[in-house]
Amino acid sequence: MKQLGILDSAFINLEQPNTPQHIGGLGIYDPSTAPGGFVRFKQVISSFERRLTTMPLFRTRLVEVPGGLDKPYWMRDENFDVEFHLRHIALPQPGDWRQLCIQAARLHARPLDMTRPLWEVYIIEGLDKIPNIPQGSFAVYTKIHHSLVDGAGSQGFMAALHDLEPVPAQQFQAMNSDEQGLSDRESTAGELLARAAINSAKSAVSLTKGAVGLTSDLVKMGLALSRDEMSAPEMYAPKTRLNKPVGPHRVFESATFKLVDFKALKNATATTINDVALSVIGGAMRKYLEHYNELPDESLTASLPVNMRSRRSQSKDNNQVGSIFTSLHTNITDPAERLQAIHISTKAAKQFGEKSPTVDALKLAGIFSPLVTKAAARLWSESDMSSALPTNISTVISNVPGPNFDLYCAGARLVSNHGLGLLTPGVGIFQMVYSSSNIFTISVLADRDIMPDPEFYRQCIEESYDEHISVILGRAVSQSATQRLVKTKQKINKAAPVKKVAAKKKPPAKKIVKVNASLNKTKGRPRKVANKKD
Repeated sequence: MKQLGILDSAFINLEQPNTPQHIGGLGIYDPSTAPGGFVRFKQVISSFERRLTTMPLFRTRLVEVPGGLDKPYWMRDENFDVEFHLRHIALPQPGDWRQLCIQAARLHARPLDMTRPLWEVYIIEGLDKIPNIPQGSFAVYTKIHHSLVDGAGSQGFMAALHDLEPVPAQQFQAMNSDEQGLSDRESTAGELLARAAINSAKSAVSLTKGAVGLTSDLVKMGLALSRDEMSAPEMYAPKTRLNKPVGPHRVFESATFKLVDFKALKNATATTINDVALSVIGGAMRKYLEHYNELPDESLTASLPVNMRSRRSQSKDNNQVGSIFTSLHTNITDPAERLQAIHISTKAAKQFGEKSPTVDALKLAGIFSPLVTKAAARLWSESDMSSALPTNISTVISNVPGPNFDLYCAGARLVSNHGLGLLTPGVGIFQMVYSSSNIFTISVLADRDIMPDPEFYRQCIEESYDEHISVILGRAVSQSATQRLVKTKQKINKAAPVKKVAAKKKPPAKKIVKVNASLNKTKGRPRKVANKKD
């Protein structure tokens, strides 16, 4: 057996019914590149089974220590059945994009079976009514517990489960379980408790050293802040509808763009692609809250997961992730100005993350025993304690760059990929940016009660993107995004409570005639005159 590391254990300890700790991906594949132009389900199973020989960890199950006195272990699952983890479903007619998003959201809302290997894959057929997708395409939805991979690790998982050509020439050599410290024999309860006692003593020493180091780091950070040598993290966003308690249901949407356009925006402003994505998302969140008359004067903020593999000493954890915090400058209307402000903020956030212990805050959920941490996580979730904190973030935004070459599954080419993250208590929206070849996607996963209209939010993303193209590049854009947004707003207004609709009633026809006559006489001088007549 192999014991989980601190960060891997953190995601196990944070697992709650309303906030399961798995991440996911939704890829769409064109089977025309496969031999014969067709892919059978058994071919996908065969491809996955062949690939899984290189990843023994995906054949393991979780073994808990009695009483939750120590971190759990991975043990090879003697009853592993690849067909249990691979499921074959189809969308009902007509099989459009909205149905695919609803299906992905439903699948993602279900917690994984924690007694089995912590991943599932669904092959989804019946996508023929989705625009810009080749006929006969199928989707693959992948659900993986965060204890197995982080954002950077998911790239390795993607690479491991795909070929670089439709018919691969090379054969893959199976990795022995012993190479990853795994075994087929499960330790007895007595053996686990004995190890727990030894590890508890070691942990006490580590915690003491860690507390001393943390105190030293905090003192250094405080001095640096007082001397204006570094900026404080931007974690004080106003609470909005996006910060309500998270329930068990999810919604999902995604917008697809051309990577070349984001590169053009980046080059024109001397920023980064990530800055451009954050600015587009900031504009979308601004539009969304503005529609509900809930846009605060202060800016919203975001938590950005960062890959810590190059920033800290190597460990055996599957997860090497930290978090930095930045403003989205949603109080700035102009997209060009917002982008420059975000560029400055993210640069400061990265510098702060290099020196601050807050980047490793997630470790706190894995340092202590599961007995303590799981109880605390349950209390935190059920009591909505996040609403009482002075600090607050509005959303989590993860940027996962993919390869700049084509990937194939059972011979079918991956034509688009959309990421699904996880929600935490008090933060009801997660957004993932994915780029590969010339495809750029921005996906949103949200609590269904917090965001009941994900299609409208996707349109906010598209209109924000159009504004960046128009203002920064001076390029004419299609009005379709704006038109769709207006139509959707009208639908939402019709479905809104009577009070809101009544506030937008038109004046009687006679008054309209008088107002129009007044405007004709004064040549549009005023709207104020018209209001007085109303």
